[in-house]
Amino acid sequence: MFTDRLESGIVKNIKVVEWLKADLVTSLAALFKSMLRGSEDLILDALASLMITCYILGRRLGINFPRLDLKIEEKLRQSIAEDHEMEKWYGDISNLLNYLSEKKR
Repeated sequence: MFTDRLESGIVKNIKVVEWLKADLVTSLAALFKSMLRGSEDLILDALASLMITCYILGRRLGINFPRLDLKIEEKLRQSIAEDHEMEKWYGDISNLLNYLSEKKR
């Protein structure tokens, strides 16, 4: 009985991960289409869907939300240190890092 439930849970988790992977592709396609249409509401919706799916997928893969947040901040700091083009041209990376830091307070 316990083994059946364990196997059932594992199979369910695998199916959920596969569903989330497909959802990433769907949301990315929706983003590209909304960019072509120029609809800010559709772009915002697609971006939000992508971010939510990434967080949930991480959780299903054993990575908790705070750990993912820390890794994002680490990668932002690394990109700033490496003088990434988005940072040089627009300051987007430091703006995002500052936003995330302010949000924590």
